Amino acid sequence: MADGLFSSIFNPRSSILDLGELMGSGIFITGTDTGVGKTLVAASLAACLRDRGYRVGVMKPAETGCLERNGMMVPEDAVRLREASGCDEPLEKICPYRFAEALAPSIAAERAGQKIDVDLLLATYGEISAEYDITIVEGAGGLMVPLLPSYTYADFARVLKLPLVVVAANKLGVLNHLLLTLEHASCKGLSMLGYVLNRMSSETSPATETNREVLSGLSGVPCLGDLPYIEMAETRKTFPLDLFEQEFDIRLLQPVLLKR
Repeated sequence: MADGLFSSIFNPRSSILDLGELMGSGIFITGTDTGVGKTLVAASLAACLRDRGYRVGVMKPAETGCLERNGMMVPEDAVRLREASGCDEPLEKICPYRFAEALAPSIAAERAGQKIDVDLLLATYGEISAEYDITIVEGAGGLMVPLLPSYTYADFARVLKLPLVVVAANKLGVLNHLLLTLEHASCKGLSMLGYVLNRMSSETSPATETNREVLSGLSGVPCLGDLPYIEMAETRKTFPLDLFEQEFDIRLLQPVLLKR
């Protein structure tokens, strides 16, 4: 890629917040892939903001791979978000669409004989965000995952006009995955708060030790944090609060938090 094009895609002045375009005080959490720790980061951020006195709303528009309990689909990610944030909204509102098969929402909905109504999701977000200081919305997988056959989470985030936090697994290969995600976000006209590098294993490597520095030279988008591996990460609801506050630079969220 030519230097000029590369720098324009990752120029912080062109990719970071345009506050005048935000629908409300909120953040959209996305990832470079599935299984990179989006829910853990989103729940930890919700708990951190709650601890600082913010009233935090949460939303998981659609969750797949849900388990059935007592005849109901239980969205475990949405449950974690609700518990961490203290959000008072009913689970059915926080997560309007729940499916058993672990597929992209559009495919899971089709196979379940349902159709996702984006207008309903937008209205639901509006109702939640009106009641809270800040609302955290967590997507599924990455930006290109479809909610409808021709409508992705990138499209949804653009309509919501929410700035992104991108969660990426800190491992070999993250440079390509993250930079492609940031490039696509820029192409879609999405604003960017920053990205989070999340260590998925206790093992270290030259890649995990150098990824942050390399990325800082390739992208003008700031790194919000390089989160360490924590045991039982897949079952923990949040990072230990003191650890999260130490490693996550919440000051970079001030443009959104100041809208409180």
